[in-house]
Amino acid sequence: MNYKKHLSISILTAALLSTSLLSASEDSNTTDSDYLFGFWPASKDFAVVPFAFSTDSTGFTGGLAMIKQGLFQEHTTTVASVFYGAEQDTWKNGLPDTANFSGGFLAFSNYKIPYTERLFFSFVGLTSYYPKAQYYFDGSNDSDEDIYLETSGDTDWFNTVFEYVLPIGEGLSNPEKIYPLRHGFAVGRENYGGGTPFETGTTSIGIKTFYSMNDFENHLEVITPRKVIPLKDWSTNGLRFYLKHDNTDYDLNPSRGYHFDLQYSRDFGWGDSLQEWDFLEFKYNQYFTLPTFSFTKQNVLALSAWTGASFSWDNDKKILPGIADGRSPMWEGGRLGGFNKMRGYKNDRFSGKAVVYATAEYRAILNWNPFRDNDYIPVAVDWLQVVPFVEVGRVNDHYNFDLLTDMKFDAGISLRAMVAELPIRFDVAVGDEGTNMWVMVQQPFDF
Repeated sequence: MNYKKHLSISILTAALLSTSLLSASEDSNTTDSDYLFGFWPASKDFAVVPFAFSTDSTGFTGGLAMIKQGLFQEHTTTVASVFYGAEQDTWKNGLPDTANFSGGFLAFSNYKIPYTERLFFSFVGLTSYYPKAQYYFDGSNDSDEDIYLETSGDTDWFNTVFEYVLPIGEGLSNPEKIYPLRHGFAVGRENYGGGTPFETGTTSIGIKTFYSMNDFENHLEVITPRKVIPLKDWSTNGLRFYLKHDNTDYDLNPSRGYHFDLQYSRDFGWGDSLQEWDFLEFKYNQYFTLPTFSFTKQNVLALSAWTGASFSWDNDKKILPGIADGRSPMWEGGRLGGFNKMRGYKNDRFSGKAVVYATAEYRAILNWNPFRDNDYIPVAVDWLQVVPFVEVGRVNDHYNFDLLTDMKFDAGISLRAMVAELPIRFDVAVGDEGTNMWVMVQQPFDF
């Protein structure tokens, strides 16, 4: 048995860098000398992870991620990564060109600020150059999937988090949320999950800072129907204020209880921000333990609902053709599509002033696990999980009952594993615009 806390930054987050559609290749000639899962032999608190992936936006890419546990404090996690992609044929303002995906990633999480008992700090940042990024400037519910900007350009972002765990419920005695684990399951948590809000569970308040800048080298070809937008880049920065309450038995893989988040984001128009915008959102997750089968050791019905709206978004005013006054960028605010919400659609495929989303997953952890005591795997693989799921969502110009009409649907299957005490997932989802595959860490119920 050992002790493991919740890690907000993980190995494959750095490796996959929140990219879009993943094209996986298979090699039937793997030998014992190959590095299964891409892990190099690691010490207890340090590992080097070579990785490779291919997406529509990046082409084939390889890199190295370095992970250090316990830098400065026992329970911190540090991840640094560099990556470089194969040369891609591109277009730049109507002329043929070539470009390579490249960049670096740095994250540091769960640092307890000195002389405090329940105030934590984290940061994560990425600098990168994409040869074929895709942007849906018109992401409305009835928009055309073939009308988007494909461009090379820089994508940079940096976020920080200051989180205070309130001295109520479990936050009184365990603000770091450290649980004893055995084979990927929390030990001694049978009577936890689903208690009275704020009297039980862990409650946190916090402030996040955010900055992002996306450069459009094909800015003269940003096409909406019959319009050209002379936009060279889109920068945004601001603050998020949040309240979250976790009343589950185990936050990384809950089997009972509930979790909710309330968050308000605001770009104040500071610095090089394109324009001011805001977004208010609320998420609620519920988990039910179900009877097991002869071939499973844990069955859970996981439900999630998320909704949000922007007060600043005004479709009656335009700052540029096709860009409403007060709207958030396509990668912020009310958006659907990608590895967390509406996985059957491309990343940030839909965006609007208002949004609603719901999903159901049936999570079954198998008794079968051929990797548990495998000497060729240098990290612990505690369990395997099979997860069928369905999703429904919609964006709209107004927060009204139209959000519940003409909704988008998708369905899929996910294969998951608890690797080095972190859930890793491979999702395949089918929607009315095709099939998408995603590889990511953490369960998908997240902002």
